[in-house]
Amino acid sequence: MAIALEDIRETATRISKRIERTPCAHSKTLSMITGAHVFLKFENQQFTASFKERGALAKLLSLTEAERSKGVIAASAGNHAQGVAYHAQRLGIPTTIVMPRFTPNVKVENTRHFGARILLEGDVFDEAQTFAIDYARENNLTFIPPYDDEQIIKGQGTIALEMLEDYPDLDVLIISIGGGGLISGNAIAAKSLKPGLQVYGVQAARFPSMARAIEGKSIQCGTHTIAEGIAVKRPGKLTLPIIKEYVDDIFLVEEEEIERAVLLLLEVEKTVVEGAGAAGLAALIQQRSLFEGKNVGLILSGGNIDLIALSSIIQRGLVRTGRLSRLTVGIPDVPGALAEVTQILGRLNANIMEIRHQRAFTNLSLKLAEVEFVLQTLGKKHIQEIIATLARSGYQATLSDSNPDLSD
Repeated sequence: MAIALEDIRETATRISKRIERTPCAHSKTLSMITGAHVFLKFENQQFTASFKERGALAKLLSLTEAERSKGVIAASAGNHAQGVAYHAQRLGIPTTIVMPRFTPNVKVENTRHFGARILLEGDVFDEAQTFAIDYARENNLTFIPPYDDEQIIKGQGTIALEMLEDYPDLDVLIISIGGGGLISGNAIAAKSLKPGLQVYGVQAARFPSMARAIEGKSIQCGTHTIAEGIAVKRPGKLTLPIIKEYVDDIFLVEEEEIERAVLLLLEVEKTVVEGAGAAGLAALIQQRSLFEGKNVGLILSGGNIDLIALSSIIQRGLVRTGRLSRLTVGIPDVPGALAEVTQILGRLNANIMEIRHQRAFTNLSLKLAEVEFVLQTLGKKHIQEIIATLARSGYQATLSDSNPDLSD
């Protein structure tokens, strides 16, 4: 297989009337935070909130009439599923989607909304895909691969065409990797248009399949990641050699780094991005010194994040940054002591979210009670001010272990 720039351009023409040309914009705030000049491609603004529409549509349009009439099947953690289901519905093609059992509910329901028949099989993507391939063979359906297919790769590569048309001075693209379809198509397009441009991949540290394959090492993966869209245990057979040829390096990012990137995009850009879509920003922050001063393009590949997961990310992010704190205060077990502490907190503009007062489960003196406050604060300096003020008033306060280290 040899995919050329002209192939991707031809695919762009074929799919252009059925997909969104998503915005690509410079982020001043993220540029200040990272030290690079950051340009974001908002693929989370596709109709199904993911870049996967591009490859799925390209593949569906390549099918014969006989293949369309028999129907198609796909395996996906969600975004490929929605892309296939949505465009198959528009083209009148019967669709079956196989999804891992732990796929976020929002992705399952959105896919079902597009008229697809849903089968939940396997704990991870690879198990779901094995089932789908067998099912396709047994039922004479056409299997639509999520990444390991020439048409899929071409479709995904249309993103780089748009980015470089909007911003031809880009120096770097950082692209998330699951099976490798997204980065393969875009690396071919980008380096064909601008040979000096660098392309870097990023994977969740718990699923480093492509990185380990490139290194020639054995692949060992975890079980779950917040970036479930790139939780792939086996790299693609077609994508692996493309990545070896076109991609400069692959970074691995930890769960906490991905969470912080999701929260940062929500706070700064007011845009909802799932874990896989935020992985590029996580890598940019992790590798700040490498990209400082460069024009860096990031593809926000999807925005289909479960609301419960997003809520947890927000809460955990507030804790990490000191804006939500759990403070334990020892007070005299006498009337009025608790009121005095709450007055101090009020004067310091700390908002009390929860309070728990108890005497039995503590190592404090019998004459003291322990009160645990959950406080909404302005950050680390504010917490330090609160602890210092309480100490001056004779109250010893300690932070829960779940709060950030405030010693700096």
